[in-house]
Amino acid sequence: MKITKFGHCCLLIEEQGVRILTDPGEWTVAQNQVKNIDLVLITHEHSDHLHVDSLKTVLANNPQVKVFCNSSVGKIIDQEGIGHELLEHGQAKEHKGLVIEGHGENHAIIYEDFGRVQNTGFLIAGKLFYPGDALYNPQKLVDILALPVAGPWVKVSEFMEYAKAIKPRICFPVHDGYLNFKIFSHNGVPRAVLPKFGIEFKVLELEKETEV
Repeated sequence: MKITKFGHCCLLIEEQGVRILTDPGEWTVAQNQVKNIDLVLITHEHSDHLHVDSLKTVLANNPQVKVFCNSSVGKIIDQEGIGHELLEHGQAKEHKGLVIEGHGENHAIIYEDFGRVQNTGFLIAGKLFYPGDALYNPQKLVDILALPVAGPWVKVSEFMEYAKAIKPRICFPVHDGYLNFKIFSHNGVPRAVLPKFGIEFKVLELEKETEV
């Protein structure tokens, strides 16, 4: 299996002559230049995993491509005239002899129901498991694990225990685009939630005096 990481959760995976692109989100642009893709897998609807304009570019460059996703993603891309095939928890699809299974149903908890959307992880060719934004255990042998290592829904201790539970031969980091940002990645949650309780959440600009 060959894997090219474009950033965050966007991967190009080559196995058995099939080229698979995962989660073309808004934090990467390299996927917009890739040709000869057979499949696009989208785990969930958050913009760092699904960027509709980028997906349209990928499809324009690869008119033969098939999109596999869950029903929540499907509703969004249907509105944009983008066709898809459902691949959800407990389901499997075959393409040119390569089997892809869907595992898991929910995004990991950030805070209560904030950002809690449908999330489908994918087991590719019985080798690589990419869980999307969840620490779901498919209860199957996993040779290669795409391990989420950063974000407002995962702690170091959690992804470490997750890797130990899965016990892959090898793992590599994904969902690490947050680590490229200077602003603390968890700010989005209190910014969205705390004002509902009459609490202002203000990020102070570094090295600048702020009157509060």
